[in-house]
Amino acid sequence: MKQHRKISPAKVFGYVVLSAVAVLYIYPFLIQLGTAFKTAADATAHPLNPIPESWTLAAFRELAEQNFPRWALNSVIVAIFVTLGRVFFASLAGYALARINFRGRRVLFAAVIGVMAVPPVVLLIPKFLVLNQLGMYDSYLAMILPLAVDATGIFIMKQFFESIPPSVEEAARIDGAGPFRTYWSVVLPMARPALITVTILSFQGAWNELPHFIVSRQDPDLNTLTSGVAALVSGQLGQGNQFPLKLAAAVLMTVPVAIVYFTFQRYFIRGATEGAEKT
Repeated sequence: MKQHRKISPAKVFGYVVLSAVAVLYIYPFLIQLGTAFKTAADATAHPLNPIPESWTLAAFRELAEQNFPRWALNSVIVAIFVTLGRVFFASLAGYALARINFRGRRVLFAAVIGVMAVPPVVLLIPKFLVLNQLGMYDSYLAMILPLAVDATGIFIMKQFFESIPPSVEEAARIDGAGPFRTYWSVVLPMARPALITVTILSFQGAWNELPHFIVSRQDPDLNTLTSGVAALVSGQLGQGNQFPLKLAAAVLMTVPVAIVYFTFQRYFIRGATEGAEKT
C-alpha cells in the first residue's frame, strides 16, 4: 500500500499565505487588463471588477488616433539600440575587469559599484547640460547614447566571467589569440545565461525609461511610449474618468516586456543566480 504523506498545518498555512499574496499581486493587473476593454461609464461604476459589462475596443481605437503607433516605433528603436549597446559594452567591460590585470582595476570596479548607488534623478540636469553642449539634444542619439552603458550589466557580466575557469582560455592564448579574440570567440559564447539576463534587464529598462527621455528631447515626434502616454494622460484626454484609455495604454506597453521576459525566463533566473554566487 502506498503511504500518504501528511502535510503539516504549518505548511498548509504557508501555502494559504502565499496564495493570498499572489492574488493580491496579480489582481491589480487583472483590473488593468479588464478596464482596458470597458467603457468609461462602466470603469467608473465598477472600478474593482475586472470583468467588463460589455467588451469594447474604443480605448485602443482612441489610442491609435493619438500618434500611439509612432510612440511605439520610437520605443522599439531606442530599446533595441540601447539593449545592443549595453550587452556589448557591459560584456566587454565585465571581461576586462574579470580577466585583464591592469593598474587601478579594483578602484575602477569600486567606481562601477558606486555608480549603481547613485539615484538616476540626480544625473538628469547634468545629462541635459552635456547633451546640449555636445549638440546632441533633441535627437535619437541623445536618447540612446547615454543609456548604452549600464553599471548593473557590467557587474553581472564580471561576476559571471569570474565563474568561468581560466583554463578554457589557455588554448586560445597558445594559438596566439589576443584578449579580444579570446573574449569574443571563447568566453562570450559560454556566457549565454548572463547575456540573456543583461538583455532582458536592458530591454526592460530602456522600454520603461521616462526621466531621461524628458530631458533628452523636446520634439513630439521623438516621444516614446512612456513620455507620450505621460503627456496624453496629463492633458485633456487624461481628465475625468478616462480610465480605459490610460489602462489600455498600460496594457500595450506591458506586452513586449512580458513576452521578452517569459520567453527567456529560465535563462534569466540561471544567469542572475550564477552571478550572485560570486558576490
